[in-house]
Amino acid sequence: MDEARLESYRLRLVEWRSELEGLAADAKVLEQPVALDQSRVGRLSRMDALQIQAMASATVRRRIETVERIGAALRRIENGDFGLCLMCEEAIDTRRLDVDPAVTRCIACARSGKPR
Repeated sequence: MDEARLESYRLRLVEWRSELEGLAADAKVLEQPVALDQSRVGRLSRMDALQIQAMASATVRRRIETVERIGAALRRIENGDFGLCLMCEEAIDTRRLDVDPAVTRCIACARSGKPR
């Protein structure tokens, strides 16, 4: 892979990580404990609030996993093995990397469904 393409992937990954880290601060508000004071909030409103809280927690977990994937991709760029499948060690198609530069498997290994 040429240096210009590698640098474009690195920049995209850094920008993506920065964006996700910025969104993390906004999500903290939604993760606050739900008040159970029935005089303040009706039963259905509490259920809605609990559902919103659960969805926010799931979003935060996915965001953390994505930031970890991005960090791993950046380390692979530094180590010189970016763009290689972690299972078969063949080159990952650049069209696949264009969609998700943090991807770790070629299409054949991703289809196999085998864990790493």
